Amino acid sequence: MTSKIPLSMFPSGQACQICDVCAGKGLKRRLVEMGLTPESIIQPLGCNRGSLLISVNGSRYALGRGMANKIMVQPVYEEVPQFG
Repeated sequence: MTSKIPLSMFPSGQACQICDVCAGKGLKRRLVEMGLTPESIIQPLGCNRGSLLISVNGSRYALGRGMANKIMVQPVYEEVPQFG
């Protein structure tokens, strides 16, 4: 079994799957509106001045570090199409 880690600690360039979001209703709603739902496949693209750049479903977003700390992910090992 793979362990869950916060998105902010996940290495850039490797695809991961959202396992859980440890946040309140407001943040969960905002993430769902962006397409960041449990079991979504995302790819961290890098950090930029405290923001974490990610790609999900062909769109790019910048998340604050606090927000990224609340998103728990695990690595995806099968072939995933490259976004962005």
